[in-house]
Amino acid sequence: MTKKPANSKQPLVGLALGSGSARGWGHIGVLRALHEAGIEPQIVCGTSIGSLVGAVYVCNRIDMLEDWVRGLHIREIVKYLDIKLVVGGGFVQAGRLMDSLSQYITDERIENLPKSFATLATDLNSGSEIWFRKGSIRNAVRASIALPGIFMPVKSGDNWLVDGGLVNPVPVSLCRALGAQVVIAVNLNGDIVGKHLRKIPESPGEDRGESAERKLLEKLSVSLKERATSLINHNSGAPGLLDVLASSINIMQDRITRSRMAGDPPDVMLTPRLGHIGLLEFDRAAEVIDEGRAAVRRMLPAIKDALKVVSHGSA
Repeated sequence: MTKKPANSKQPLVGLALGSGSARGWGHIGVLRALHEAGIEPQIVCGTSIGSLVGAVYVCNRIDMLEDWVRGLHIREIVKYLDIKLVVGGGFVQAGRLMDSLSQYITDERIENLPKSFATLATDLNSGSEIWFRKGSIRNAVRASIALPGIFMPVKSGDNWLVDGGLVNPVPVSLCRALGAQVVIAVNLNGDIVGKHLRKIPESPGEDRGESAERKLLEKLSVSLKERATSLINHNSGAPGLLDVLASSINIMQDRITRSRMAGDPPDVMLTPRLGHIGLLEFDRAAEVIDEGRAAVRRMLPAIKDALKVVSHGSA
């Protein structure tokens, strides 16, 4: 059942937090800016990283999450990843990551949370969209963030589940299903196509700097490193595996988002300008959060207009 706002005249506001990997820290900035503007969503739905941030928000621990992500370093990020190359459908098991996130996401059932929350994943066999509106919030988030090729899929009954962004990158429809009268959507994939194929260094000795992909390789055993060089760019001139994976996911999610939004548009669309942020650059939280705030500021008049229209229409 959808939780009603304290002020019965206020329309039910739904917030659809989209997928986008490291760009997802922008959702923290969005939530901060909405709160400062006096706008509190009663319904929160998320896909992938949007499900993670949304879950922390409805568990009332967003302050703790922001403090943590602002201090993240690449080495710390890699520490949480259980690297096992080509085992079980991905090379990150995510056990350590979920253990660390347990301090931010409570073990309450979704139906008992103070706000209405839902997330989704993709059935790997049928391609169906699987909604989580009850049950363990941690299990729901783990399924929703199972990015293909990186995180191992999640077993659920007879099915294997992967990232919800494959079928519904910005879950406007889920917000509507939970009763939202005004839906504010956050699309993190609006300007990302073609921006993550790194340029090959002009000379072999040119310093490319530290990257998340390179730090991931350090987690692999010495015997695997030589065979795993295709995970990143190399001197052959061809893009590395992670570059191809990131760009392919970007293209897919951009096209799916455009199609879904055309058929079921939100009342307000927020589009943080984060195309320069890579798939695994979780250590750039400060600038990503700031851009999330900026996206709300740019659209705040439109948000207030949407709320007024619904309020007057239901008066």
